[in-house]
Parts: sequence; C-alpha cells; structure tokens
Amino acid sequence: MGKQRVLVADDDREIVNAIAINLQNEGYEAVCAYDGLQALEIIGSQVIHLIILDVMMPRLDGLSTTLKIRDEKNIPIIILSAKSEDTDKILGLSMGADDYVAKPFNNMELMARVKSHLRRYLTLGDFNLQAKPNLLIAGGLCFDPESHTLTLDGEPVKLTATETKIIELLMRSPGRIFPAEEIYERVWEETAYGVENTVMVHIRRIREKIEINPKEPKYLKVVWGIGYKIEKI
Repeated sequence: MGKQRVLVADDDREIVNAIAINLQNEGYEAVCAYDGLQALEIIGSQVIHLIILDVMMPRLDGLSTTLKIRDEKNIPIIILSAKSEDTDKILGLSMGADDYVAKPFNNMELMARVKSHLRRYLTLGDFNLQAKPNLLIAGGLCFDPESHTLTLDGEPVKLTATETKIIELLMRSPGRIFPAEEIYERVWEETAYGVENTVMVHIRRIREKIEINPKEPKYLKVVWGIGYKIEKI
C-alpha cells in the first residue's frame, strides 16, 4: 500500500493548510476540502484512510457529514470544533465520530491521534479485514494465522513460539473453555500427565503481555476447575 491518505475538511483554509503541512511532514498524503459536500465527493471518488472534519462548515456541517459517511463507511473520523463543552463532544461521538479535538489544538497531539486511529483502522478495522478475511479478532486482539503474529490495539505483541500456538488455539474458538490437558496435547503434541502448572505458567506470561491488569483479565480468562478461554468480545 502507498501513502496513507488523510482528508482534511474545514472552511478555514489556513487551518486546512497547516494541518496538511503537518500531515505531509509525517509522511501522509493530505487531501483538502472546504465544506461537507466537497468532503463527501472526495470520499466517494478516492480511497481515504482517515478524515479530520470541522463541525461548522457551509453547505453541509461536520456532524451531518459524519452521519452520511457512517451510512456506508467505517473510516476513522476526528471531529474538530471550537466548542469544547462535553455535550458537543458527546453529540459528535454519538453520531459516529471516533475522536474529538477542541480548537485551538496542539499539532503534536492531533498528529498522535491521527497515527493511533490509522494504526487501529489499518490493522483491526474494515480496511484490513477486507484484505485479510482470515484474521482472528477478539476486541482489540488480532491474530494473523498467516504470519503468526498478534497485535493488541494495533501494537505488536512479542510472543514465544509456544505462546503463539496457545493464543492461536484459543482465538480460533472464542468463548470455548479448553482444559489444560487439551491445550498441552494440542500445543506440545505430547500426552498430558500432570501438566496444569506448565500450561498455567505460559497462560500467566501471555496475560502479562496482553492484559492491562493481569489479575483482572479482559481477554484471557480462567474458569476454575475447568480450563482457559479467550473471551468473546
């Protein structure tokens, strides 16, 4: 894939130009629009990977534009607005925006948000799912069976070969509880005798890599007396 293309839509041409320069400096291709209808025309004719959208625009405002985009596409949308009240932020997010930045904004913060949303969209979102339909996904976890790689919210997770086999086994059947003996026999390919501690150690190491709080796991759960599972999310 070539450069990632970001659409910037705002009726203030100075703001559009400033954001476009920052995007280009970060290695992105910037496409500019100055009202909502022009933004929709561009989205309909080009591949756009992320949209930065002002709320107050002529012909079609940013919130109405967001609603129309969401009818067909799941492209990440960052709303820009001079209003910083919580009600305006909630309204924008409820209409389908992914993020909200109040003017005046810090350019470094805006670029950081652009990078974060692009990483998630291109790794976990509709864009990548169309290209790689075999991805195994549970919430922010994404396992690629072809490359045997795991990402969490778009960030790579470093696993050992054994940990990789365990996570793939569990993610292929989310919600199913696997006894330790079955995990051992399918991953180690040996008959299981007293293997609970061996499997438990590997599960604990995986948890430390994918859970914010390993003691209260979101993804990799233990069902006491039965086994382990990846939660359906």
